[in-house]
Amino acid sequence: MVKKITKQRGKRTHGWGSQKKHRGGGSQGGKGRGGVSKHKRLWLWKKGEKLGKKGFKSLQQRGLKKAERSINLRDIDKLAGDMKEINMMDHGYERVIGSGEIKKPLKIKARHFSAKAIDKITKAGGKVITDGEKEEESKGTEEANGA
Repeated sequence: MVKKITKQRGKRTHGWGSQKKHRGGGSQGGKGRGGVSKHKRLWLWKKGEKLGKKGFKSLQQRGLKKAERSINLRDIDKLAGDMKEINMMDHGYERVIGSGEIKKPLKIKARHFSAKAIDKITKAGGKVITDGEKEEESKGTEEANGA
């Protein structure tokens, strides 16, 4: 049996049919993602990708506002243990939310509190301290001592 010769010596098109079919970038219709909004749209759909923008991005997603970490009262109750005063910013939380119950009186310091959280903390006999409040208290004690 004679083996077929695969070297295409002397052939003008080397198995590509017409010479213009195998020239270069011209027959590709662009490189990479070129033409995906026009003639390569089906290729894009087959890959499962989408073209364009839809919806909106929040301020946190755009990097304009830092996302605040929040904690529930039930978690603070577990986290506090035997402590009587707890600073939530030391634990990485900025906001206290009022979900759950608090069983013991605690002094809780955070940047923001929900109205429900403030109500539950004061009913349990605790105290709510925001960032600006502590500075005001210390100013008042200094004035009282100096007078």
